[in-house]
Amino acid sequence: MDKNKLIFEGNVLEALPNATFKVILQNDQEVMAHISGKIRMHYIKILPGDKVQLELSPYDLTKGRIIRRL
Repeated sequence: MDKNKLIFEGNVLEALPNATFKVILQNDQEVMAHISGKIRMHYIKILPGDKVQLELSPYDLTKGRIIRRL
């Protein structure tokens, strides 16, 4: 992982088209997140209500990438 990425945990609110999800973080901030390539490659399903770990860029805190399903 890159040093600049911020790691957060949150819950998936809803699944959107193109493997995009609306996630609410533990600090009640909503972000849009897509799934990482390894999750896609291993066919890991992410459903609304799942707890996930995601990384955000410090430049845009409204978009992220889901890196793990907890």
